[in-house]
Amino acid sequence: MYYEIIALLVFLLVVVISGIKIVPQSQAWVIERFGAYNCTWDVGFHIMIPLVDRIAKKVSLKEALFDYAPQPVITKDNVTMLVDSVVFYQIADPKLYAYGVENPKMAIDKLTTTTLRNVVGELELDETLTSRDTINGKLRTILDEATDAWGIKINRVEVKNIDPPDSIKDAMEKQMRAERERRAAILSAEGEKQSSILRAEGEKQSAILQAEARKQVLIQEAEGEAEAIMTVQKATADGLEMIAKVIGKEGAVKLKSFETFEKVSDGKSTKIIIPSDLQNLAGLVSGITELVNN
Repeated sequence: MYYEIIALLVFLLVVVISGIKIVPQSQAWVIERFGAYNCTWDVGFHIMIPLVDRIAKKVSLKEALFDYAPQPVITKDNVTMLVDSVVFYQIADPKLYAYGVENPKMAIDKLTTTTLRNVVGELELDETLTSRDTINGKLRTILDEATDAWGIKINRVEVKNIDPPDSIKDAMEKQMRAERERRAAILSAEGEKQSSILRAEGEKQSAILQAEARKQVLIQEAEGEAEAIMTVQKATADGLEMIAKVIGKEGAVKLKSFETFEKVSDGKSTKIIIPSDLQNLAGLVSGITELVNN
């Protein structure tokens, strides 16, 4: 009897110890009682009733990823290409994850494939190659809405590679080469245009400067001639004024007339009119000569 009690106590102790469970960090355990969902254990110490409770599923709460093989997709302009993607996900509800879908990984795989084909099928080839962010955003939104019922949160979706056929690659390479040549020709023509403009501008400035220099030279020459004329006229006026002081204004006028007569009688005129007071003019000249000698 004593041994039976000890055996029973040992059995009970083993049962109690086996019912003590510790959930590690970043995990959640789904517990069933009598085959039905009972609760979800978070990290820490828990006690499970033997033969009544059982651990239905241990769920990791860490972020994980699905890396899918390249999938053939057809664009809007009927170009078939291979596209592979990576899906980053995290378990948001362990209960829904345990009971929502039979094989979550396969379900996300198929859903990603069909969604990727639908999204790429709405785009043409050029848009597909240049709109990865748009494709990633649409995929993430659609997958996140679809997997809410499975307790899965889609954090982000990344399209890794877009591989078009070789014929399309060759055509794109030729197009890119032609585009580079076109840009080079445009840059060369633009450079020649700027060079011509600068050259013409330089010639224009040179012509303006030369014209300005000629203008200044003509102005200086005109000013010199004007100054010389003014000097001569001033000297003539001073001379006439001096003569007028000696012989009077009337004599000065007659003397000026005599000088004019001298210019007229230079041999070029066929007719010469001699003034009646020429004798008086001669006497006037003799007086002026005597005055100069004195």
